[in-house]
Amino acid sequence: MRVFLAGASGVIGQKLIPRLVEAGHVVGGMTRSPAKADLLSRLGAEPIVCDVFDRDALIKAVGDFTPDVVLNELTDLPDDVEKIGEYTDLNARIRTEGNHNLIEAARRSGSPKILAQSVAWQLPDGPGAEAVVELERSVLAEGGVVLSYGQFYGPGTYHEERIPAEPRIQIDRAADRTVELLDAPSGVVVIVD
Repeated sequence: MRVFLAGASGVIGQKLIPRLVEAGHVVGGMTRSPAKADLLSRLGAEPIVCDVFDRDALIKAVGDFTPDVVLNELTDLPDDVEKIGEYTDLNARIRTEGNHNLIEAARRSGSPKILAQSVAWQLPDGPGAEAVVELERSVLAEGGVVLSYGQFYGPGTYHEERIPAEPRIQIDRAADRTVELLDAPSGVVVIVD
C-alpha cells in the first residue's frame, strides 16, 4: 500500500517508517521541518515537507502522493516533558484543525483509509480533552480507525528510563501493532501493554 504518514519525524513516526517499508509499503513521510527530510529519507520514506496548517499545500501533497492509507501520527509536544502543559493549546490545534485538514486532503485524493493517533487515558477537562473527542469523532465519521495509544515508553520517549503508569505501551510494540492495524475495520483500537 501507499501510506501517507503525517508526523513522520515524531517518536512513533520514526519507528513506523522502517517497519512499513519492511512490510512492503511505500511511505510518504510528512514533516513540516525541511531539516528532517534527510532523516526521513534515510529511514526509507519519500520525504514530503508540508505544514498541516497550510491546507492548500497539504491537499496538493496528499493528492500528489495518491495514498491508500493516511496515517495521522501528528502531535505538537515539547522535547521536555516538564513543559507539556505549555503545549496544550498547540497540541489541541493539531488534533482539531490539523486533523480536519488531513481528512479534507484525504477526501480530495479519493478517500483513502484514515488511521489517527489518540490517547488511551482521559485528559483533564479543557481544550486537550475536547480536541481528542473531536479527533476521534471526525476519524470515525470517515470510517477510519482511532489508534488509542497508552503512554509511550522506551528509546526516544518521555519515559526512556522508567516505565510510566498504565495505560502504557512500549514504543516498538506500539509501532509493530500500528503496522498490523492498517487493515483494521473502522473503530477505536486500544494499544496498550
